[in-house]
Amino acid sequence: MTISTAVIIAAGMGTRLGDHSNLHPKGFIQIDDIPIVERSLAYLASVGIRRVLIVTGHLSSFYEDLAARNPGFIETLHNPDYADTGSMFSLACARDAISGDFLLLESDLVYERRALTELLKHPRADIVLMSGLTRSGDEVWIETRGEQLFNMSKNRRELGAVAGELVGICKISAPLYRLMCEDAESAFDEKPRYCYESDCLVSVARHHPIHCHRVDDLIWSEIDTLSQLRCVRELVYPRICELDESLA
Repeated sequence: MTISTAVIIAAGMGTRLGDHSNLHPKGFIQIDDIPIVERSLAYLASVGIRRVLIVTGHLSSFYEDLAARNPGFIETLHNPDYADTGSMFSLACARDAISGDFLLLESDLVYERRALTELLKHPRADIVLMSGLTRSGDEVWIETRGEQLFNMSKNRRELGAVAGELVGICKISAPLYRLMCEDAESAFDEKPRYCYESDCLVSVARHHPIHCHRVDDLIWSEIDTLSQLRCVRELVYPRICELDESLA
């Protein structure tokens, strides 16, 4: 089935970025004078995505203005409880707007286009994308059984053999999304900050197979901290630009 929809989770407050998060949401951090979310949107359009749902929270007007400039391509959905809830609550806010399979991304990612094409061409319906070791200092590690998701954590000591690092881009089928929403509904009362990755996907993977696909040399980074922002500007983004030029 051809995937034409993407969902971007963009509700977080980015508190570890200090003043950057007071001025704009993380997706509007500029690298080479381009907000990182706009680069992500350009990549999505280039691989055939025709509709992008952005779940907003902190400083939502930035995304609402972006959607107004891109009618028919970008839609926004707001998580009014973004300050007190986690990423799965934000994702569940989109349940009435999603009817088919979709790509799921974080707003604070800088990545090469191959991250998307690897998922779209893969025959499996439900995939968590992994990379090799980045040594970013804020890694989320993934443990698999065979090639299926078993567990993930920022603490390697909680895991068995590590299969790779979580990138923050997934391919989610409609059946998996329904299971995720059902799982989360039973968890929100006790854990409103339920995370769609290390909490919900790991829980659902106990009874629904979720494939983990590793791309060893993938160039990417999230931007959660000031050190990651410096690394992106000095190392990651220049490498992606060189790659883009070589493929042009």
